[in-house]
Amino acid sequence: MAVNAKKIAVYVLAVFALYVIITDPAKAADYVQIGFEGISDAAKAIGDFMTWVAHGGKS
Repeated sequence: MAVNAKKIAVYVLAVFALYVIITDPAKAADYVQIGFEGISDAAKAIGDFMTWVAHGGKS
């Protein structure tokens, strides 16, 4: 039952993404930009943390 729910959720998400892309491409591009900025910020934070750990956890 959980597998079917997962398939349905993925299908609904794909249909919604296509709907947004088709009806408002500019807004879809904004969503993609926001997503990549979030990923970039997270990667930078992880890099800063790893640098801090490599330096022995000292400020």
